[in-house]
Amino acid sequence: MTMRKSIYVDTFPHANPTPAACLVGNMVFTAVIYGREPASQQVPVDMDLQCQYMFEHVRTIVEAAGGSLDNIVKMTLWMVDKQERDIVNRHWLSYFPDPATRPARHTQSGEFTGNIRIQCDFIAVL
Repeated sequence: MTMRKSIYVDTFPHANPTPAACLVGNMVFTAVIYGREPASQQVPVDMDLQCQYMFEHVRTIVEAAGGSLDNIVKMTLWMVDKQERDIVNRHWLSYFPDPATRPARHTQSGEFTGNIRIQCDFIAVL
C-alpha cells in the first residue's frame, strides 16, 4: 500500500490540524479551498477577488504536490449564488484556456460562514 503524504502551503493554512491536500501515489485530493487573501487570511466581500484568490490557491497547492494545473482532472465548486458563474468562468478560462484539455467541473449550491461565496476542491493525477 502506498503511504499518503500531507501537502501544506503557507499561503493557505488550515485552522484545524488538516493539510491543504493529500498525495497518495500519483493522486492528489484536496480539502476545501476558498478565496482568502494569502497575507491577511481575510476573505474579501468581492466575488471576483474571491475567485482570483481561490484559483491562485489551487495552483499553489497542486504545485506543492509536485504537479501543475495540467494535472487537475476534476474540480467541484460550491457557490452561494450560482448566477455568479460568469465571474467564475472568466477565471476558469484564464487558468484552463484550452477547451481540449480542461478538467471536468461540477458546481453545487452551498451555504458558508462569513464572506465566503465560493469554495472548491480538486483531484489531480500526477
